[in-house]
Amino acid sequence: MIYKFPQLSREEIERMFGLSELRQTKVYQEALQEGRQEGRQEGRQEGEQVGEARLILRLLTRRFGAISPDLSEQVQALSLSQLESLGEALLDFSHPSDLQEWFRSQA
Repeated sequence: MIYKFPQLSREEIERMFGLSELRQTKVYQEALQEGRQEGRQEGRQEGEQVGEARLILRLLTRRFGAISPDLSEQVQALSLSQLESLGEALLDFSHPSDLQEWFRSQA
């Protein structure tokens, strides 16, 4: 029933239905649990993406020395699947220009 009133605040719904505390309802508890699970999943994915980007940047730095801030930002902006693809591709890189060429091929 709460979903019928998406524009109302929690306090307004509590008053309308005479609920002393909406947080004690099963609906609220289930929604809270779902939100927590979604938050954890998003956090894991973001953490995995950040970790992958850091690893690739370390590998590139080790192979070619310092890379430009622009290229570093480009690497950090990649999706997880793109980072995985770059991680495999960099095994074949022999010059810093290979990284730039990889970015051009992804566009």
